[in-house]
Amino acid sequence: METDHVKTPQSLSAKFEGSFAYLTVRDRLPTILTKVIDTIHRNKNNFFEEHGEEGVNAEKRAISFLSKLRNELQTDKPVLPLSDDAEDTAAWNEYMQRQQDMMEDRQPVSWFKSPWLYVECYMYRRIQEALWLNPPIGDFDVFKEGKTQTFFESQQAIIFLCTHLREVLTSMDNPNEKQLFDHFLKFLQVSLWGNKCDLSISAGQDNSQKISPIESLASLQHFILVDDSDQVWSALMALQGSRETEKRGARVDLILDNAGFELITDLVLGDFLVSVGLAKEVRFHGKSFPWFVSDVTKKDFDWTIRQTMASNHKQMSACGVQWKRFLKEGVWSYHDHRFWTLPHEFCDMPTDAADLYAALQGSDLILFKGDLNYRKLTGDRDWEHTVPFARALKGFHPAPLCSLRTLKANVQVGLQPGHGEMLTSQEPDWMTNGKYAVVQFFCPPREQ
Repeated sequence: METDHVKTPQSLSAKFEGSFAYLTVRDRLPTILTKVIDTIHRNKNNFFEEHGEEGVNAEKRAISFLSKLRNELQTDKPVLPLSDDAEDTAAWNEYMQRQQDMMEDRQPVSWFKSPWLYVECYMYRRIQEALWLNPPIGDFDVFKEGKTQTFFESQQAIIFLCTHLREVLTSMDNPNEKQLFDHFLKFLQVSLWGNKCDLSISAGQDNSQKISPIESLASLQHFILVDDSDQVWSALMALQGSRETEKRGARVDLILDNAGFELITDLVLGDFLVSVGLAKEVRFHGKSFPWFVSDVTKKDFDWTIRQTMASNHKQMSACGVQWKRFLKEGVWSYHDHRFWTLPHEFCDMPTDAADLYAALQGSDLILFKGDLNYRKLTGDRDWEHTVPFARALKGFHPAPLCSLRTLKANVQVGLQPGHGEMLTSQEPDWMTNGKYAVVQFFCPPREQ
């Protein structure tokens, strides 16, 4: 359904030669596939030790499958239906047919002619197909090494952040609203800049232990293009009640993005919200299989908490112990749903994942982390920069929601007139260089 009589723009696609989507499909996706093939090959001896000759044969078949996939991508071959028997296979193949129905002149759905969002998601699902079709290596996470490495490279930043959180919580004895808001803002922005802090910390400087993610926030402030933090705060405070009424606290749903340091920033935010009474419950939503190189799965989530608990740094370990307690008590919980690893834009959720949409309607605040979630929220379309965020959501209104996103794809809405043009004239790659960010909030109108 179109709103405000404004036509929905076309999807970003590699068919536009020279566009960021084109360069991604031409250059970045084949590079990722090459790295996946290399990772599987380097684990050949491990597969042999665990599964004998059967493991080696599975490795060869998976590499052959992925090499063929890479060739299909690079030569713009038609996209093929999935051939495994997973829970989501039928949904993927049905979506492919939807894409076919939208193709001009009955051209086949293909890598360079179809929507970028679809073919990029499809590649990651085909990587999984290569493994699932080749037991016994079906559970192998081709991205685990990178996720583990980013966690260990960010130890100093993690220690700083955990120490800061514990000090804040220890010192906050009956804080006033202004103090609470100031701390909330810092933890929200640390979560926003998770990737940015991680990159600056892992530069390997000898004095890296002097660099704190908290201290870098002031210098990053002017790179936030839209900052609706006040509205996020108001949504949380509206659930606190007055002094005369019992404090209710919010249920916050956090749709996760990357493992490693960014996940720590999300866990710290969740800890703060619960510990100071702004939230009574936090639900973390991750992916059901390895996705987009570094996205969080259940294994990543559990591993990160175990590693934090096992730290020999007192404050970091204390955080891990507290997080494990939150999970045991049910104050925190982890959820995954197959919809998060489908290629659909989120406005399809009420129809294609009605159970997930109904579950999210029970939330008081949904925080969507990262760039891919923003692309799916807005349909990954060529919107004018001034189009309101609410319109770009195309009816996806489960509950009050906020996107915490560092820009890494060329879609951005909700800017003031002339702002996008000014940025383009100063920095042509402002939407894709990871330098800018948004905190964009939307609250659905209350039902009468």
